[in-house]
Amino acid sequence: MSDRAFVPVSQLEPEKLIGLDLVRACEDAALNVFQWIGKGDKESADAAATDAFRGMLNEMEICGTCTIGEGIKDKAPGIFVGERLGVWKAGMPYYAIALDPIDGTTLTSKGLPGALSVVAAAKTNSHDDRGLAAVPSVYMEKIAVGPKVREGTGTIRFDAPVEQNLELIALKLGKRVRDLVVCLLDRPRHEKLILAIRKTGAPIRLIGDGDVAGAIAPSMPDSGVDMYMGIGGSPEAVLAAAAIKCLGGEILSRIWPRDEAELKSLRDAGHDDAAIRKVHMTEDLAKGDGIVFAATGITDNAMLRGVRVDGHVAKTHSIVMRSRSHTVRYISALPDLTRKTIRLQSQPQEVKL
Repeated sequence: MSDRAFVPVSQLEPEKLIGLDLVRACEDAALNVFQWIGKGDKESADAAATDAFRGMLNEMEICGTCTIGEGIKDKAPGIFVGERLGVWKAGMPYYAIALDPIDGTTLTSKGLPGALSVVAAAKTNSHDDRGLAAVPSVYMEKIAVGPKVREGTGTIRFDAPVEQNLELIALKLGKRVRDLVVCLLDRPRHEKLILAIRKTGAPIRLIGDGDVAGAIAPSMPDSGVDMYMGIGGSPEAVLAAAAIKCLGGEILSRIWPRDEAELKSLRDAGHDDAAIRKVHMTEDLAKGDGIVFAATGITDNAMLRGVRVDGHVAKTHSIVMRSRSHTVRYISALPDLTRKTIRLQSQPQEVKL
């Protein structure tokens, strides 16, 4: 028998144990919001998802602190930065948590493709560690690429011409520029960028929402997307970075003030021009190897299928991944709705769907 002292797996790599709980939180949120898909009421949908998310997270045996929460842009009822999540008992691991009960509330309210329930957790040494970055702005400029583009010589740069970045990506992927697919949000602010991409001959995949899945797509095998770029939400950049870290890709991001008032508020808060223009890489947004990312499809999207209900049986599609091993698992669940219960923070007992 070995003389080495026995050390429980939970002390060595606790992220091995929390992945399924994070999936359950995403699943419960997706199931609880199913009744609101296509109903035109994004606030009620967001509230339902958040209630289920908080209920499950507060059952987990962790000392969790919300680093990126809900409600920054639209003041929706949400889980807020600094909120404690988990049971918080002595000896339990500390985690920084970033989440979005619904990435794509408008898509959900309209019954459109692209909505996800998503969470990332980073192992930390104390409750005030920032394993997942707290970005001071609402929006960030982003460029996301997959593992093959990240490796080797030559780097993608924000200030390089679009055609130069696309030529480098094409070279690394062994493709022609005109065969690359670039994904970005369909927004008026991207008009010039869209024209520059089209000038190169590269196809564009415009998305109405779902910034997290869009940025992850270049790192996902067989996604059909080679590059993500454009301006989107800062919380979504951190969530995407957690997944991209697990997949071996790269995301570049930097603060994008919406107007002079936001720029002034950033400067007043102590962020000088160098800090505002700093390019944040994946490791800046999602630090270390103790990261777990999980998501469940609410409506069909590029990464996962949405919730289906057939009679009394639902079907959910989820993904969970770890940065330490770059392991990716797809999980399909078939909950029996006559028996399935979920924990809602607003209710004293578990409730049936």
